[in-house]
Amino acid sequence: MKKNKFNPNIFLTLENLLKFEWISSVLNFKIGKQNSNSILAGRFASRLRGRGLDFEEARPYIIGDDIRNIDWNVTAKTGKTHTKVFTEEKEKPAFIFVDQSPTMGFGSKHKTKAVVAGELASFIAHKVKKSGDRVGGLVYSGNNYEMITPKRDPKNIIYFLQKIVEANHRIYEDKEFDFENSLSEIINKLNNVITHDYLVFFISDFHRYHKDVIEYLSQISLHNDLVLIKVYDEMEAEMPKEKMMISNKEHQINVDGKNKILHKDLTSDFDQNYKNFKSELEKYEISIFKINTANPIEDQLLEVFRKGQ
Repeated sequence: MKKNKFNPNIFLTLENLLKFEWISSVLNFKIGKQNSNSILAGRFASRLRGRGLDFEEARPYIIGDDIRNIDWNVTAKTGKTHTKVFTEEKEKPAFIFVDQSPTMGFGSKHKTKAVVAGELASFIAHKVKKSGDRVGGLVYSGNNYEMITPKRDPKNIIYFLQKIVEANHRIYEDKEFDFENSLSEIINKLNNVITHDYLVFFISDFHRYHKDVIEYLSQISLHNDLVLIKVYDEMEAEMPKEKMMISNKEHQINVDGKNKILHKDLTSDFDQNYKNFKSELEKYEISIFKINTANPIEDQLLEVFRKGQ
């Protein structure tokens, strides 16, 4: 049997991504009572749990109605027994934006950000598929992208995952691109696909906190449910307390992580940038949470469910 030559912590494989179908099927998100402000209690969790029923109105109770649906608040106010009326949730196709651009290729301890992003995309795609909704997405590699139209066909998910793998294997190739122009082109493409009533996931490191990015995201959120997942490496969040050399292929600098002032400034800079970005997103009621590259994504998602954000 031929051995896989790729390190799974650095490069994605279709075989590894397909394992998340099983993980998504056994992982139970219905954990306790969710905080009303929790990201996953609303847009994220409710959709991944599958379509259910939406509360529409309260009407007078009729003999034979399920007593479990009695609306006690309305009953108390009117003095007459009322029951809740539900309607089935409408279909909500999912669209998953997966970042496989050069900055996602970084990882200091365990996995790279790109690998974690691919795993999250696979997990979400399989979870949404089980609810019966269409799944598609866009694989972004900086100077290029692949668009996969949302479909219910399981083969479409495999095709989507394969495109993520292909982009991931090209992540360390030298490539020059203008981020702003690249993003503008993607906006024009997505406007023809993401119309309204979509569940949209953006999985990226969001290291570019540019006003145009926020403006674009706000446009999508007007008629769709939008959830952002920031993938980060622990070294980005907190610089190791040791001396090191950092390079971007063109330049290199020596950084003294033992310098308390520098260490504090770099750590606070990461935290503050994220807080500012999150604050801007909240103006448009856009949800965001963080996933790191060190711990299993299923454990982190469960933790997000428990605590909310």
